[in-house]
Amino acid sequence: MTDLDQFRAETRAWLEANCPPEMREPIRSEKDSVWGGRDQSAMTPAQKQWMDAMGAKGWTVPDWPKEYGGGGLSAAETKILREEMASIRARNPLSSFGISMLGPALLKYGTEEQKKEHLPKIARGEIRWCQGYSEPNAGSDLASLATSAEDKGDHFLINGQKIWTSYANYADWIFCLVRTDKTNKHKGISFVLFDMQTPGVSTKPILLISGYSPFCETFFDNVKVPKENLVGELNKGWDVAKYLLGHEREMISNMGLGGGGRNPLIEGAIATIGLDHDGRLADPLLRAKIAEFEVRSKAFAAQSERFIDELKAGRAHPAQPSMMKYYGTELNKARHELLMASGGSDNLEWESERSRGGAPARDWLRTKANSIEGGTSEVQLNIISKRILELPGA
Repeated sequence: MTDLDQFRAETRAWLEANCPPEMREPIRSEKDSVWGGRDQSAMTPAQKQWMDAMGAKGWTVPDWPKEYGGGGLSAAETKILREEMASIRARNPLSSFGISMLGPALLKYGTEEQKKEHLPKIARGEIRWCQGYSEPNAGSDLASLATSAEDKGDHFLINGQKIWTSYANYADWIFCLVRTDKTNKHKGISFVLFDMQTPGVSTKPILLISGYSPFCETFFDNVKVPKENLVGELNKGWDVAKYLLGHEREMISNMGLGGGGRNPLIEGAIATIGLDHDGRLADPLLRAKIAEFEVRSKAFAAQSERFIDELKAGRAHPAQPSMMKYYGTELNKARHELLMASGGSDNLEWESERSRGGAPARDWLRTKANSIEGGTSEVQLNIISKRILELPGA
């Protein structure tokens, strides 16, 4: 038995012993996802047990160094862990912007003190983070941001507003872009961290057409932020921001992979339409569309795995996250279009118990934001054409 074979056997046994049955069931609503944070009162006992067990093992971030709360696993071991989790349909123990976005940026740009202070708390789900990037007049043109950080000696004094701040009303801390030099658009931006309970920070939820929204407006009124919370160099936060955006786009692209284990698209179509005498979906046109989608989905999954391997090995093209983000979000929108089509008129219901509070329709409407958040599809296509295809600019 090779070392990897032994690791697989030990991992399989550990997961079987530690993953609660509830955490092997399909995710059916937002409440089934675990975000951690200071306030864990909304978590079920099984959710907390699973998050705590994986956090103690370092397996919420298996490939992070052990000294920062990670598992210290190799790329091959990390892949085995994911495969074994999928084999028992184990849920992700912790969804976290700290894991998917801030963590990689801190590993690259943070001081040793910042890494030791924040990374273990992220890994254990003790602090929930939000992202302070977009502003009312700085969306796609993010470098036009105006939120200011005035140097006050031992601290910055921050004033301004952010918008589309996902889950800001639940977050404990924020990683935020601020302007520290008004004379230079890109080279006058800094990247800072601060507690959302700091005096002067307030949030206001934004309601979307789906009737639900994770987005907020976030306001800063004379917010004091210690200088030691500056990540990277003063006025060079744009470098940190771009690096983090690559990881954000990788995270968003994962929407294209859908959930593991069960296939709600096929299950829903069979439940609504039924099977023909050959055991196939009775609607041949919808059957063909679903088959085409499944081929695209499997191809994207294979490409995603290849991309992760290349990224870990340092061989990924810098613009590849844009390609993955664009296709992944388009795939997710196509999935929900088919889910709506396969569910018939039942999926148009908005509040009934049968439709789980209108979940299909609300989820379908929510996907419309996929091509905007994390950089619009138009921005991603421009990056792809310029950086990957090397087409001439307009």
